[in-house]
Amino acid sequence: MTRLLALLLALLAVTLPARAADDISAVSRSVVRVVTVAMVDGEVVGFGHGSGIAISPTRIVTNAHVVESAARYPGNVALGVVPSEGQKSYAAKLIAIDTERDLALIEMTEGRVPAAAVYSGPIDSGADVVALGYPGNVDLATARSAADYITPRTPVRSEGNVSNRQLVEGVDSLVHTAKISRGNSGGPLVDQCGRVVGINAAITRADEGDSPFAFAISTRELARFLADANQPYSSIGTPCLSMAEADARDRAALDADARKMAEANAAKEEAAARDRQLRQERADEAALAARENRIALAGVLFVIGALSAGAGLMFHGQKNARNAKIAGGAGAALILAAAIVFVTRPDAHAEAPEEKAKPVFADTPTVAEGQFLCTIRADRSRITVSSTTDVPIKVAANGCVNDRTQYAQGADGHWQRILVPNDDATVTVASLDPTGKEYRVERYLLDADTMTRAREIRAGVTLKSCTADPDALAGLATQQEAIRAVLPASPNERLVYQCQKAAASAAAPAR
Repeated sequence: MTRLLALLLALLAVTLPARAADDISAVSRSVVRVVTVAMVDGEVVGFGHGSGIAISPTRIVTNAHVVESAARYPGNVALGVVPSEGQKSYAAKLIAIDTERDLALIEMTEGRVPAAAVYSGPIDSGADVVALGYPGNVDLATARSAADYITPRTPVRSEGNVSNRQLVEGVDSLVHTAKISRGNSGGPLVDQCGRVVGINAAITRADEGDSPFAFAISTRELARFLADANQPYSSIGTPCLSMAEADARDRAALDADARKMAEANAAKEEAAARDRQLRQERADEAALAARENRIALAGVLFVIGALSAGAGLMFHGQKNARNAKIAGGAGAALILAAAIVFVTRPDAHAEAPEEKAKPVFADTPTVAEGQFLCTIRADRSRITVSSTTDVPIKVAANGCVNDRTQYAQGADGHWQRILVPNDDATVTVASLDPTGKEYRVERYLLDADTMTRAREIRAGVTLKSCTADPDALAGLATQQEAIRAVLPASPNERLVYQCQKAAASAAAPAR
């Protein structure tokens, strides 16, 4: 029954083509419209809106000037958040505000949105950037009623370049050319990997043909503001690479690893050849010494035999027949022995002893067992939203990881587990090389529809603990292939870890 259900889910997944992965689309789902509504005696007397970016599932960063009226008149101005997906908007409350930096932190009283990552590394002049938000001039052209301002919709994106950094009224800011207008205030400026590099706050006026420029509050100021507000957030400092660049760098790293392995194998072969030569030389020396010893022994026996034969002749001349026979027989025997020793002398060349072959066990497990400590290979990874701390894992022969999560063998031979959470809009594919040398984590930042399909497929087979039941493992493998079918062709993030055997005390339960 489990296999049949999983097969049906797989067929369903095939009929639903996956969209391509897009980092900008992914971070767009973290962008919200921030709304202020002024009320007097139960009547709406004022309405304002700007943009914001989620830095946690429930907390939004925006400009202070967007929510300043709510801070000044808390009893009369209500705050609201309109996500980019879904069917609802939500009430919000002010958590922190810094009018000097023009930053504010608000919290949704219900609902969740995906959190964006903040880029903490250097950004160069000329870098490509994208502004996301809800520009008022677009609203004026498309909105038909006030309801359109509180209806979830995808934010507008505009592309440009970073010009330089400047202090604007004492606030560290990025000057850029991405087109924004009123309504973009509080929205993010992001890099090509979808990481926040600034918070859009102001524009220049384009009078008499002047080119417009925009100003975004830098992440340096944002980091200080969030620290003052005791607000944790995801921070990434690695440079942005496209997936094509990451793939090329991964291939280059694999080629370099292969060259190192070939060089190491060549060095081992050279050392083995030297060892064989040395063992052969020693064997030849030993054989030559044994040959010379045998020849010397034959010579000694011949000399003694000859002397004994001579003594026999001497005793015969003295008419001492008994001693003559003894001496003559002994001499003849010694001379014969000398001849035998000489004829049977060993060859001067001998075969060196072969090294003892290592035993080969037929019943090896299909996945390496034991405790492993896995360290990130930055040269083989595309890091966009996650930390890269070492990952300790414990693996059993049947694919049970950390005594609680069952992995299944995929079509490529790797052992994998696809994690589809109930709340976050991220599907994670964790996989293990059967040799235990590589651990890989791929993350897909998905839209609501794709997440819904993935959750529906996941619900078909529920396996919450490790098992040795072949039917359950087959059902899990089929289910995971069905989930893969709805995922984009490439992930938004790929983390490749190199694993080594670790002491039992070094491993702790991971994911």
